[in-house]
Amino acid sequence: MAGTYSFDVVSDFDRQELLNAVDQLRREVSQRYDLKDSNTEVQLDESELVITTASEMTLEAIEDILRKKAIKRNLSLKIFDFQNPESSSGNRVKQKILLKKGLNQEIAKKISKSIRDQLKKINASIQGESIRITGKSKDDLQSAIQLLKEMEDELEVPLQFENYR
Repeated sequence: MAGTYSFDVVSDFDRQELLNAVDQLRREVSQRYDLKDSNTEVQLDESELVITTASEMTLEAIEDILRKKAIKRNLSLKIFDFQNPESSSGNRVKQKILLKKGLNQEIAKKISKSIRDQLKKINASIQGESIRITGKSKDDLQSAIQLLKEMEDELEVPLQFENYR
């Protein structure tokens, strides 16, 4: 029983919950009296969300609704990368919101270095867009999870822990 234990650190979101949040956003925009005539379009692609609406003011209201719907569906607001709004044809405003998924190299290296510096009995190896954490005891892995949860505030992505074995 003296094997090693491991888990993966990933940054992901539940796509179905995002679809539900966007659907609720569309429904609320079509029903609210102040947004009903704004002729708002919300398009969800694989890696981005595009909102086209009448003015900056309606755009702010729609972003606020999106944040509230995401929070209610347990989606981290860190998955949204709001780009600068740009003018579109016909005096309209277009907002791109990139969806962040996966750990980029910079963040993965920061996490890996922090674990190596603070927890000597733990190994961290970067594997694409995730990090594999291995150790000889489950207690060491629990302390690594605790450390990562404390670090999460300073990172610009949400973290999840998978494949704990």
